[in-house]
Amino acid sequence: MSVHSRPNLLAIIGPGLIVAATGVGAGDLATGAFTGSKLGVAVLWAVILGATLKYAVNEGLARWQLMTGTTLLEGVARHLGRWAIGLFLAYLVIWTFFVASALMNASGVAMNAVLPLGDSPELAARGKIIYGIGHSALALALIRIGGYKWFERIMSACVGLMFTVVVGAAIAIGPDWPAVLRGLVWPTIPAAGGEGVSWTVALMGGIGGTVTVLGYGYWIREEGRSGASEIPICRIDLAVGYAMTALFGLGMVIIGSELLDLHGDPNKGTTFVLGLAKQLEQRLGAIGPLVRWSFIAGAWAAIFSSVLGVWQSVPFLFADSWRLLRGAGDRPGEMPAKTIDEYSRPYVIYQLALATLPAVSLVFNFVELQKLYAIVGALFIPVLAVVLLVLNRRPELGPHRNSWRSMLVLCGALAFFAAAAAMEIRAQLAPDTPQWK
Repeated sequence: MSVHSRPNLLAIIGPGLIVAATGVGAGDLATGAFTGSKLGVAVLWAVILGATLKYAVNEGLARWQLMTGTTLLEGVARHLGRWAIGLFLAYLVIWTFFVASALMNASGVAMNAVLPLGDSPELAARGKIIYGIGHSALALALIRIGGYKWFERIMSACVGLMFTVVVGAAIAIGPDWPAVLRGLVWPTIPAAGGEGVSWTVALMGGIGGTVTVLGYGYWIREEGRSGASEIPICRIDLAVGYAMTALFGLGMVIIGSELLDLHGDPNKGTTFVLGLAKQLEQRLGAIGPLVRWSFIAGAWAAIFSSVLGVWQSVPFLFADSWRLLRGAGDRPGEMPAKTIDEYSRPYVIYQLALATLPAVSLVFNFVELQKLYAIVGALFIPVLAVVLLVLNRRPELGPHRNSWRSMLVLCGALAFFAAAAAMEIRAQLAPDTPQWK
């Protein structure tokens, strides 16, 4: 059904809210808080800029699909070749395993902190396994039984909970509002012992997810959106989604800036967020316990919404890639992507594998492979920006080809995320080397 037959604003912004819910996890919240602790509210502008750059990338993706009637992966297969699809498929399998592993671990640790099986390390490890597998099974059941509409409603509810908790906590903590305003409108980067630039880049790069941005094309297809008339709708939709994402980031930076005694590794997102909740309780006095448990609930919503988003959208990417790699749909008029749905065999098989096989990570530690995943993952957004710069100049987009403004923003996104990728690779290969002199 076309969104034009439903004037309800929530019907317009549904896929955008899913983008926000999928792209924000416990690690993103921890990065925002830790950056705020290191640099204060002076870098709030970086959250806005990061969200804007991700918006530009996703808008280009949506514009391609609406104007051509094909997914971005189909465009890659037709105009760049099936070899590119083969590379993406190999990358997707690696990315899927490690992202699913991280999400199972995060959900298991978070729930065990709320409902612990016991105090001993052995029981904590067992609780992580049980709860991690349980969250995966619950997400799979909700998607298989409820379909897209229930998936959309649950994701919107998670966004609402995350937004209310993070923004409410940021307001309750009572920041220096004039300093917050300056941080939003006057770009500066504190020195922070030579780490200011690296933490600012990390903050910008953590906004809005990576591979999951490709899910937007399949979500707007579920909404029946196609043609040039839907471009303004998708722009509104994405603007709301990334505005929500930015608000989460702003709230976490503000919270972190007020809790200046943060310690620990922000890469251990779930543990870090739980410690942050305890500090909020200590800071806010009488309402502290309520804020603590509310914050934990918001962190859980961030984790579980990411689980749902990945479990639902990534099998579409696999099924589409598998179809194109076999030679179907890489020429106009052949087996359009709309034949790929949640009941197709490749989708179901990959979804079941996604929800089960990464559970082995709950027992073992894959430190070196995680490093490889971090390096490869950092390269995705700049590669996507290059693809959009190439495809969205093609004549079939007509008047909706990249304008000079779109080219400028996409080039800016490419330059920034390429720099962020270089920093991530350097950090992984030489973790003890200062990132900036």
